[in-house]
Parts: sequence; structure tokens; C-alpha cells
Amino acid sequence: MRGVAAWVKLTPVRDSIHTGVKMLIKMLHDKGLRSEHAYTAAIGSIGLSFLSWAASRKSSEPNPRADRWGIFVGQWAPTFFGLGLALAEYEKR
Repeated sequence: MRGVAAWVKLTPVRDSIHTGVKMLIKMLHDKGLRSEHAYTAAIGSIGLSFLSWAASRKSSEPNPRADRWGIFVGQWAPTFFGLGLALAEYEKR
């Protein structure tokens, strides 16, 4: 019963976060951002990550910064894919 009571207390917080996300998606859509743009950015970040990794492999001196940059840029892809899915869902309405 204790877990249920905690969940009931968090419901308004969860609902307000959900409302904020919907407002953000609406604002981005109203500004002209479409799901195709987010998907393109995701594919581009994967390509940029691969290029960074390949460049670090070709250099004569190992450069760990290039490897870290590739990992950092590679983590953008899931964010852009998630944004694309949210925008695609909004565009269906």
C-alpha cells in the first residue's frame, strides 16, 4: 500500500511534466521543426560520430579527445530519434 500512496502523490508531478513536454513539442512544431528534420539530425550525428572515430584512427598519434568527441556526438542520435518520434506523433493529430 505504501508504494501506491507514493505513486498517487507523484501523479500531479508526472502530469505536469507530460504537459510541459507536449507544450515543447507543439512549440517546436509551430516554429517549423518537423519529424524529418529530427531524423536527419540523428543520422547526421551518427555519421559525424563515425567520421570522428575514423579520423582518430588515421592520426599517427592517438588522440583520446577525438574518441570521446565521437562518443559524445553519438549520444545525440537517440535524443534526435526520440524528438522525431514525438514530432511524428504530434503531426498525426
